[in-house]
Amino acid sequence: MRTPLVAANWKMNGSKTFAERFFSDLNLEALASEVVVCPPFPYLSLVAQGVEDKSALSLGAQNLSQESSGAFTGEVSADMLLDWNVRYVIVGHSERRSLYAETSELVAKKYVAAQEAGLIPILCVGESLEEREQERTLDVITAQLKAVSDIIEGDAWKHSVVAYEPVWAIGTGKTATPEEAQSVHRFIRAELGEAGAEVQILYGGSVKSANASALFAQADIDGALVGGASLDAKEFAAICRAAG
Repeated sequence: MRTPLVAANWKMNGSKTFAERFFSDLNLEALASEVVVCPPFPYLSLVAQGVEDKSALSLGAQNLSQESSGAFTGEVSADMLLDWNVRYVIVGHSERRSLYAETSELVAKKYVAAQEAGLIPILCVGESLEEREQERTLDVITAQLKAVSDIIEGDAWKHSVVAYEPVWAIGTGKTATPEEAQSVHRFIRAELGEAGAEVQILYGGSVKSANASALFAQADIDGALVGGASLDAKEFAAICRAAG
């Protein structure tokens, strides 16, 4: 059985006051799912304290460098994240791919850098609206996964999380139907080969408490990567409870 997992991606939102209030309002009692909070880098230490106070929580980061150290102004290495007890790190989020021109090859290097340091990468894959309308969804996802599988060895897939995020549904209020999402999740699981049965595959496209239960009821949807709804502690807790 795969443990349900829900990850909060605050993106570039929040403040010291917000983070403090978030954890005071977050009620995760009797929760069976694992929960990850990924704040902006400046708040990692503050969120680490909040995570320590709630046993169901793990700390995550939104990005990392593929390099271990050096003259890379503005970058953050895997070892730096480990200094703050970060356990998970998002790699290849669609906003990194589209706004900062991160290629699938670069994302794959970040995936490897995370794993080699002992972090669990949350690898994001998904298609744009144009690619969806051209019926290229599966081709796009295959290429994004292949970029990683081409440079990893052994059972590396087993030590990661994959998040399917249809780009057209992020922050738009639109979402794939549970059946549409399930179809893509089933495809991803098959693409992962033998490791597929163990890998948690999350859905990440405008997930909220109103649609979470229907999504999580699907056989291959193991949780969610939550954006905007994760900024409301009560709404986020409701999503987590829907996961288990």
